[in-house]
Amino acid sequence: MKKAALIILAVLVLLAVVAGGWYVGTRNDLVRLDETVEGQWGQVQTVYQRRLDLIPNLVETVKGYAAHERETLEAVTNARASASMVVNLPAEALQDPEAMRRFEQSQQQLSGALQRLLALREAYPDLKANENFLNLQAQLEGTENRIAVERRRYNETVQAYNSRVRQFPANLVAASAGFDKRPYFQAQPGAEQAPPVRF
Repeated sequence: MKKAALIILAVLVLLAVVAGGWYVGTRNDLVRLDETVEGQWGQVQTVYQRRLDLIPNLVETVKGYAAHERETLEAVTNARASASMVVNLPAEALQDPEAMRRFEQSQQQLSGALQRLLALREAYPDLKANENFLNLQAQLEGTENRIAVERRRYNETVQAYNSRVRQFPANLVAASAGFDKRPYFQAQPGAEQAPPVRF
């Protein structure tokens, strides 16, 4: 009888150790994935910040050639100010889909304003030949490509994280430890159409 109780106790202790080890391992995996999402969000912020840093130089260069295009220049400046307020949001703030929507909307407004600004070069032949403008334009185009790449990578890391958070039995650990699903970057309604450019 004593031997059977010891065997049962040993089996229970072994099961508790295995279950505890599984819980800790799963939680650590979720923490690693969460940190990967945070790190990738930092990369997204970095390229958005680079774009914000380039804009004042681009606006100043264009001002000399297109002084009467005040409306376009003001639209870019205002859109940059709006985007700069949300570019440094921590990744956990974007767990709210509404916060992510506002972030994407501010970036979309800035992208549209920049496209209108870059379209001014067609109306000003001297601007097309300006070395500073061409250099800034190339840097901005490269930054836009980086933004697309980093957003794609962010969505990939969010996909891995969300999959793990939702898979059974890891979802039990995720629910008990407060790991929530993260929102993806999504195209804004109407993003499939180029913004109109009017002079």
